[in-house]
Amino acid sequence: MKKLFPFAVFLSVALASLVMAGFAYFASQEAGRIKFAAAADDALARIGSRIDLHLLLLRASHAFFEAHKGQPTGDEFKVFVSGLNIDKTYTGLRGIGLLKIAGPDDDAAIEQEILNDYGIVRRIWPEESGKAKRLPIVMFEPSNEASLAAMGLDMYSDAARRRALDAAIEAPGAHATGRVQFGQTAEGPVYSGFLVFLRVDRPTEPSSPPAGILYAAFRANELFSAALGQTPLLPVNVEVFEGPAMPENLLFRSQVPPNPDLANSHLVTRELIVAGQPWTVQFRPTAGFELPASPIIPISLGIIGLVLAGAIAMLARWQDRAYTAVETLQNATEKSLLEKDLMLQEMKHRIKNSITRVLAMARQTASHSKNIDEFSASFAARLQAMAASQDMLTRSQWQKADLEELLKTELEQVFGKNLEAGVLSGPPVEIDEPTTQALGLTFHELATNALKYGDAGRGKGGLKVKWRLNGDGGRQTVLLTWSEDSEKPLSVPDKSSFGTKLIDMNITRELGGSIERAFGPEGLQVDIEIPLARQKKMLSRR
Repeated sequence: MKKLFPFAVFLSVALASLVMAGFAYFASQEAGRIKFAAAADDALARIGSRIDLHLLLLRASHAFFEAHKGQPTGDEFKVFVSGLNIDKTYTGLRGIGLLKIAGPDDDAAIEQEILNDYGIVRRIWPEESGKAKRLPIVMFEPSNEASLAAMGLDMYSDAARRRALDAAIEAPGAHATGRVQFGQTAEGPVYSGFLVFLRVDRPTEPSSPPAGILYAAFRANELFSAALGQTPLLPVNVEVFEGPAMPENLLFRSQVPPNPDLANSHLVTRELIVAGQPWTVQFRPTAGFELPASPIIPISLGIIGLVLAGAIAMLARWQDRAYTAVETLQNATEKSLLEKDLMLQEMKHRIKNSITRVLAMARQTASHSKNIDEFSASFAARLQAMAASQDMLTRSQWQKADLEELLKTELEQVFGKNLEAGVLSGPPVEIDEPTTQALGLTFHELATNALKYGDAGRGKGGLKVKWRLNGDGGRQTVLLTWSEDSEKPLSVPDKSSFGTKLIDMNITRELGGSIERAFGPEGLQVDIEIPLARQKKMLSRR
């Protein structure tokens, strides 16, 4: 669980940071949408204000007609419109005109009216005989080549205008058409736009049919461009649709393209009612729109959060490692103290055993020595043998010693440093501390006796020590044969010396082994068997 703690810390802090960065990102996006929605509403207000201004002009014209009882002359209407300065003040307004409601028998009167006001001969067109109702253009100002070409046009013949005309005839107030095309009657460009109709009644004859239908013609591109061109310029792309937002209903589109990165995410859709006609207006931000908060800030916040999560996780990891190191150090210290106590106990035990062995050797050596010189020599030699064994064990940290090296050390102390080749032979055998101590004294006693009584002491050689391993696994034993050649036959001594007793005690009691001596005509042979398995078991208990 401790190993997983830094990862849990990292995941928790990273998740919290990413959530905060996500909230910051969405908040910045929402702030951007709110800001752009305000810009879109401002643009919509400009469009609506511009259209309302133009409709006020239409209503003023309506008041002019009512003041002339619905029948002003062409010159009077021309003077009125020219005073409005439409071309400069009302950008997007193509002009104001009048439609007369004509029956089947009114063609001649209407054609004469056009001739009187504009000096042109114009029949009502398109010609459709027998039609019950027609609404031809009889007045339009300011007049120009295109407007004169449209004189006499029956607007009621166009289905796009008919619905709005019927609504204007039936009810007072302004009524707008859908999208219409201007300029089709003259050579020149064709413009998309719309018309707004307003009924003109006869004040003196309320029950009579209307005197006509007053209308205003608007060019969409000029109207909306003038509304959106006011300073300060707004960073919006505008699309105006007649009715639903479908490509075939498009009435106007801004020239400045939208920002492709924000076009869909910041789209604002509004509905605008113009003289009873519903429009759909869509706004998209252009490249000039600036988000209130940069998206780099949430991204930076997320990156900083991840770095912070990593740093906290690393600190948690280092702290865990520090705690682990302290715990390990504490355990190692406790273990070291325990091993120190065990070592002290072991040293006390070994020192006690060594002192006991030395005291025993001193008593036995003294009891078998004739004088102090003999005692000193024998006792010193035995102490030297013990010291050699101790030195070998010290080099291996009291763990083990090599049997051949132990034999060589003890024999060199007795016979000198130059042993003859072939004196020692056998496989490598490692022996533990008790075995080393016991065999060290044993080999010393055997070598001393060989020096005193055998041919080896007279420089004739004859000493051979061989050993081999017997058994396998945990029941191995070492079989060691000590051979001394002699020129004269040897017999069993009548009395055992202290050295003999010390050897027997070391092999049988100390090591749990066995020893056999054979005295013959050719010399002495000592066979020693030591169970190594027992020594290993003893080592494990220690």
